[in-house]
Amino acid sequence: MTTVVLNGVTALSHLGVIRAEGPDAASFLHGQLTQDFSLLGASDARLAALCTAKGRVIASFIGIKPQPELILLVCSRDILAATLKRLSMYVLRAKAKLSDATEQYALYGLAGTALTANGLDAAAPPGKRTAVGDEVSAVSLYPADGVPRALWIAPAGHAAPTGPALDDNLWQWSEVRSGIVTLTTPVIDAFVPQMINYESVGGVNFKKGCYPGQEVVARSQFRGTLKRRTYLVQADAPVAVGQEVFAAGDAGQPVGTVAQAAPAPDGGWSALISMQIAALEAGGLRAGAADGPALTVEPLPYPLLEDI
Repeated sequence: MTTVVLNGVTALSHLGVIRAEGPDAASFLHGQLTQDFSLLGASDARLAALCTAKGRVIASFIGIKPQPELILLVCSRDILAATLKRLSMYVLRAKAKLSDATEQYALYGLAGTALTANGLDAAAPPGKRTAVGDEVSAVSLYPADGVPRALWIAPAGHAAPTGPALDDNLWQWSEVRSGIVTLTTPVIDAFVPQMINYESVGGVNFKKGCYPGQEVVARSQFRGTLKRRTYLVQADAPVAVGQEVFAAGDAGQPVGTVAQAAPAPDGGWSALISMQIAALEAGGLRAGAADGPALTVEPLPYPLLEDI
């Protein structure tokens, strides 16, 4: 692969913000999402999923708690409206108000030396929130090929973080290379959290109380029923989110799904594919059709947990 300088700042217009505020905001989200929000501290961030009763992921978030009664959930903008509507149905008597706050915030991605240039610790572990002044939050993300990255959340109109401009395509590519799937419309309801490795990257808490789909998620983890995982792959031709993945010797039966994809700087494509574990041994992986773009599996940037 071509050596790429991943460094700078880019606006993240594809993301949006759900605002949850009120004395019950944390406890309400705790009962809806796969992560522990009751114990969410001011210096923490949570990767979390919203599931159906059957344990299928219909939204993913990065959540922070910048104030005692305020939680911000960052998610893909294309699923925000439907997600907000679904969550709002369950607020009932909880003292929590949910709203689309996308226009109230500016979101940026920082990579490389842009972190230290803005006062951030480039060595901070994923999931750490840093307060920058009184209004800005920075969340440490999983690195991409060893390059540190962060999510910058600021009020709309606030000064942008300093640093050279980073091409949006490079940021999207870095998201794939980080190995963390951000759920978008084509793959809503396609995976249980473990199928996108969320239990291995801090997206599921197995010690917290119930949430929609919790029994299915727990059963997949502890009874050995999980047969799919997400893998990082490279392709020489375009691949798209939602495309089926096929393995050698079986043109009629897909073995997986493209969960996230982006063009690579060298002219190829990088993708995260959720597929049958057994298909990894079969090899000959193709996207879209049995004669579609060939997929080459690369090592994930984190270990997969066998159990918790």
